Amino acid sequence: MTIDTSYDVRGLKRIGRIVADCLAMMQDEARPGMTTLELDRLGAAFLERHGARSAPILTYDFPGCTCISVAPDAAHGIPGEHVLRDGDLVNVDVSAELDGYFGDTGGSFTVGREVPAHTALCDATRAALEAAMLEARAGARLNRIGKAIQAVARQHGYSVIRNLGSHGVGRQLHEEPKFIPGYYNRFERRRLHAGLVITIEPFLTTGASQVVELDDGWTLRTRGGISAQFEHTLIITEDEPIVCTQRSS
Repeated sequence: MTIDTSYDVRGLKRIGRIVADCLAMMQDEARPGMTTLELDRLGAAFLERHGARSAPILTYDFPGCTCISVAPDAAHGIPGEHVLRDGDLVNVDVSAELDGYFGDTGGSFTVGREVPAHTALCDATRAALEAAMLEARAGARLNRIGKAIQAVARQHGYSVIRNLGSHGVGRQLHEEPKFIPGYYNRFERRRLHAGLVITIEPFLTTGASQVVELDDGWTLRTRGGISAQFEHTLIITEDEPIVCTQRSS
């Protein structure tokens, strides 16, 4: 999507704030002994209270309101009877629609007790997101996003999942530009332009750089090691991007 009016900006910020607040609530409520289905139901109730509709259900008939992945699962985890344990590394991805606009955000966190290895991985992944956002300017090549992510990953001794990436968003959950790599591709010629709405979502991993789809047809698991992800929905400008997925103050 390329925004046309200030109304578009307001609409994207409105749904962006809802999904960001939903993610924060789910992170705060996650407890050892809770099932991922119970956590998902909290997210579903939150979105319903705010008049938003789950984007995975709306777009793909996904069997859950949100995607909840427990390491070594990296993405698209189906909420179910899996019981969260103390020290689990969990990723929650919340995307939803309101008044024709879509917002998409995600974040990884540890349930219960702190695990230093998980904290370090999450801190590096968050830093990769921040570095990539600094490169997201009108006129810049898309590969600057992946180059920044890869540089931070290497600096901290991690790899990047190469078959997961960022994407366009706005009027649909997934739009052009499709698949913005989280690594540097010197052959990439596409450029960002003002008003373009995209996500940036680095996936850093302690192991192999690929995920595989499980037999459930949804869940994506790392080929060794664990991963973390953080995601924002952004509007590209000539200067710093407008971050739509900001929590309420």
